[in-house]
Amino acid sequence: MRRICAFILCTCLLVACSETENFKVSGTVKGLKKGTIYLQRIQDTILVNIDSLVVDGDPEFEFGVNLEEPEVLYLHLDKIDASGYDDRILFFAEPGEMNITTSLKNFEGFAAVIGSENQMRWIEFQKMNQKFNDKNLDLIKGSYEAQIAGDQDEILKYDDSLQRLLTTKYRYTGQFASTNAELEMAPFLILSQIPDANVTYLDTIYNRFPNKIRRSKYGKQLKKLIQERKEAEKE
Repeated sequence: MRRICAFILCTCLLVACSETENFKVSGTVKGLKKGTIYLQRIQDTILVNIDSLVVDGDPEFEFGVNLEEPEVLYLHLDKIDASGYDDRILFFAEPGEMNITTSLKNFEGFAAVIGSENQMRWIEFQKMNQKFNDKNLDLIKGSYEAQIAGDQDEILKYDDSLQRLLTTKYRYTGQFASTNAELEMAPFLILSQIPDANVTYLDTIYNRFPNKIRRSKYGKQLKKLIQERKEAEKE
């Protein structure tokens, strides 16, 4: 009888563990010998720790957590044996397994993240977004030089170019979200990149999302943002 009870107890524990950890992220921080790695999420607008791992010689890590739905998580490295500032990697987690490989010297910049459809689309967007950012910096530099030279025609030219670039970026972001409307990444993209876009434009994009995405964490946040923007415009 005791053996049967023990077997049932073990089975229940295994089932409970499998239910509470439907997501696993593992990986390596090349060059890391000492430090602490944190798995984090945004909760009520505050960044909170989900789990942590103290590294002492072994650069590999693994975290398990339960995800109710795909969401953005963060991998934060608190360095001990290296100079410089601490780093944080944003990645789009979803139930299943993911792998992150990065380095101590460039924790965020060298990060390779695989294992999530949402993450793949996020990376795809970021590549194009970086081009927008680089172009924006070039135009800002040119505008600054024109101001130093007191060239009003050039200043107006750069201002016009900056506005056109911003419009292009907003249109691209909205189109990218619409194209990937079946992914939870889509409303997060709008929230994180163009929350100040024309509210009618935001509403149009939101209405293209399927019900599953509208009911998601970021879908609800986007709906709330749109409602607040509409109310503000009435005042």
